[in-house]
Amino acid sequence: MKLTFLGATGTVTGSKYLLEADGHRVLIDCGLYQGVKQLRLRNWEALPVDPGSIDAVLLTHAHIDHSGFLPALARDGFEGRVFCTPPTRELCGILLPDSARIHEEDAAYANRRGYSKHHPALPLYTEADAERALGQFAALDFDRWSETGPLRFRFRPAGHILGAASVEVEHAGRSILFSGDLGRSEDLLMRPPAPPGAPDWVVIESTYGDRRHDKADPFESLAKVLTDTVDRGGVLLIPSFAVGRAQTLLFCFHEILQRELVPQVPIFMNSPMATDVTQLFRRSSEYHRLPDELCGNVCDVAHYVRGIEESKRLVARREPCAIISASGMASGGRVLHHLRALAPDARNTILFCGFQAPGTRGDALVHGATEVKIHGAYIPVEARVLQLDIFSAHADQADLLAWLGACESPPRGVFVTHGEPAAADTLRRRIQDTSGYPARVPAYLETVELD
Repeated sequence: MKLTFLGATGTVTGSKYLLEADGHRVLIDCGLYQGVKQLRLRNWEALPVDPGSIDAVLLTHAHIDHSGFLPALARDGFEGRVFCTPPTRELCGILLPDSARIHEEDAAYANRRGYSKHHPALPLYTEADAERALGQFAALDFDRWSETGPLRFRFRPAGHILGAASVEVEHAGRSILFSGDLGRSEDLLMRPPAPPGAPDWVVIESTYGDRRHDKADPFESLAKVLTDTVDRGGVLLIPSFAVGRAQTLLFCFHEILQRELVPQVPIFMNSPMATDVTQLFRRSSEYHRLPDELCGNVCDVAHYVRGIEESKRLVARREPCAIISASGMASGGRVLHHLRALAPDARNTILFCGFQAPGTRGDALVHGATEVKIHGAYIPVEARVLQLDIFSAHADQADLLAWLGACESPPRGVFVTHGEPAAADTLRRRIQDTSGYPARVPAYLETVELD
């Protein structure tokens, strides 16, 4: 087998790994780059491999940094199958068309306002491209062995979000395990990842490879932020990922309201995508921890905003409330309209609940930016900006080491990816120090032979 790292090296986005054996090519994940412009420009570059030569994609989960390049891949000639778990297929049916609409709307908005450097501004891909890619999806249950060419593979539960999987691939008596994004061992909603078994090689993520999650109580922490904001007469705005994070926040709001830890103010979900994902979460109890009745109550805690006019009214609202809106790093979506309206007012709070990739608005805000550029204009930031990592759906350093340490036999090698340089290298050193497994951080476009 031969492995080439086409993404998620030196960054947490753009996950793509090319695995080749006996002339057969498989892509593990096909994600978009996010964050700094230098990385985002890679989305517009031709892949180093002809999409038409790829025989299949094995998709670990639906987050856009793992799935978001699939529409472009299909448009540019990929005709194979995209294998994933059933929830991942359903989530991609929500996320990919929505991602395409955002690209199309952003391009149209830029053309109307004339702030793009490109004339005309074009979308990265269209909704038609997304629908074409979705037609190539094939869902497989967890732990079911399947084949693509000479490769045998299966999906293993990874926690993290609905349907998230690690992917184990075998060829000629050798195996490699791609961790995907691993969830926390004690996640509020998701069950813990399955143990890794006995792979010969492991590709492990390192988003939180250099740190451990805060042990603060998530309910008390959120309650304090909301109460302080309401006491100032402000609005609490939470930029949130539509998948996973939004549902965790609903659970936390349900708990703090039930326990009467906060004033009884309305909770709004202003994201059509997060609304659709929440409805999927409601009917997918076999894939998460919550029993049906509690899940229904959690999903009912918020008022869901769908229409444009209702969204505009909510943007204009100044009475105390909490608003959950996508995207989680403030890189696009309806949350930008809320930021424009709320950031200049010191009564309000902008709360980020997880990792912010370098180069995103979220990263700029949590590092103290006094203004941010939104839709071509600079908006002053007077609102209180906070970040809480306690809601992260990613395994932290301790979880990553424990998962890898559960290998039934020492792997021949560990490749540390999907992390900022410091996080990846720290995890590499910790792996070698704690387990003695040979570990290294691969470079972008590096190819290794798996003998």
